[in-house]
Amino acid sequence: MALHWDLMNAPADAPEATAVQRAARQAEVVRALQAVLPADALLYTPEETTPYECDGLTAYRQRPLAVALPESDEQVQAVLRACHALDVPVVARGAGTGLSGGAMPHPLGVTLSLARFNRILAIDPLAQTAVVQAGVRNLAISEAAAPHGLYYAPDPSSQIACTIGGNVAENSGGVHCLKYGLTVHNILQVRGYTVEGEPVTFGGTALDSAGLDLLALLIGSEGMLAVVTEVTVKLVPKPQLARCIMASFDDVRQAGDAVAAVIAAGIIPAGLEMMDKPMTAAVEDFVHAGYDLTAEAILLCESDGTPEEVEEEIGRMSEVLRRCGATAISVSRDEAERLKFWSGRKNAFPASGRISPDYMCMDSTIPRKRLADILLAIAEMEKKYRLRCANVFHAGDGNLHPLILFDANDPDQLHRCELFGADILETSVAMGGTVTGEHGVGVEKLNSMCVQFSPEENEQMFAIKRAFDPKELLNPGKVIPTLHRCAEYGKMLVRGGRLSHPDLPRF
Repeated sequence: MALHWDLMNAPADAPEATAVQRAARQAEVVRALQAVLPADALLYTPEETTPYECDGLTAYRQRPLAVALPESDEQVQAVLRACHALDVPVVARGAGTGLSGGAMPHPLGVTLSLARFNRILAIDPLAQTAVVQAGVRNLAISEAAAPHGLYYAPDPSSQIACTIGGNVAENSGGVHCLKYGLTVHNILQVRGYTVEGEPVTFGGTALDSAGLDLLALLIGSEGMLAVVTEVTVKLVPKPQLARCIMASFDDVRQAGDAVAAVIAAGIIPAGLEMMDKPMTAAVEDFVHAGYDLTAEAILLCESDGTPEEVEEEIGRMSEVLRRCGATAISVSRDEAERLKFWSGRKNAFPASGRISPDYMCMDSTIPRKRLADILLAIAEMEKKYRLRCANVFHAGDGNLHPLILFDANDPDQLHRCELFGADILETSVAMGGTVTGEHGVGVEKLNSMCVQFSPEENEQMFAIKRAFDPKELLNPGKVIPTLHRCAEYGKMLVRGGRLSHPDLPRF
């Protein structure tokens, strides 16, 4: 442990010594992993490890000492045991689509990729479950279940690429989570390994399991408690029919009020999404979904079920939207048009990449009734930080995804983007919300966690981590801010400023 401690605290004026120590540490770790992995399952040269230096939060990068690519439970177990014996940090990684830096490597650690755990092990159409390995893509589960008339409900925008293991780590949602729930509501059992390499099972195949509900604790823990290798998911029957309303509003407050009014009317849509005018323009130019470019905001409201249920619910929602001031309402006539309406929402992120060199996608939640308030606040922040922001929301459950547009090649723009993002998160907390909805904390939101939680609350979270991982080797330095970080951030807030991520210790 001494070498690890010395390297992490090496003075800035001794780069040669640090490089020598890192090289020695890497050689030690590689030798240990070569003893338990085949040659093609271990990467450690700069050319091999560079593709793993970040996840979807590309502004922050760090190469690991090595990348392990096991393809069996025995190999995962062996890697964890070897790393634990050497006090080497381990960061589990799925597809790398995360947006908060949760899979960013530790500079003195091993990245444990579950990419080769990509098999669907079993589908039980009678029990309506599927047993899949952690590296299976979200969409692949629904594709495999389709012949049985079933599908997996949580559908993040990245579902074509993101893995179920990553979804478990972040408690991902998607456009249909309002009606069908987040990942935590659609998982029965998770199997994996502790940091010591001991097998562990959370949950069970029944609707309930004995003892403490550790399954809910694991889901959303961002790889800090265990390494997941296998997941049993719930499947749901495909609805007989689904139709989508596209409603235009010439005022964002009316659109926000309409969201709250739909829920207040006792309607739980299959999906209820909101996009502002800049986002609508970006996606319409990209996918040509037929969006109203004159609207200040549009809502997508979906109903699914039997034809009779859908007809009745579409009528009720349309009436609520009209009363709330919708200037135009279109209802999908067939499945092709429904998918066309959704194509813009599903492509919001790539569409933003076409209009800006870089973007930072934020993720927070607010009470539904404050949707207009946060949009207006973000508009003022655009002026304050001199950056554009396009907004897309899981409006039904108050989950915001503002996309701040900037150029990462300009350090000043990156700094202003960080400040802008922190302002959105902390304004969300002030409005009664939280700093994250489904993207996790990672490294991106560590400072804002200091605003939402007290030192005592953060210490309780650390206590839970230490119960699973006494040496704090699984994904260390993420999610839970240290007392020192919060103290420094608090000083900056008192002085009227904020610290950017590079100004605070990340690990």
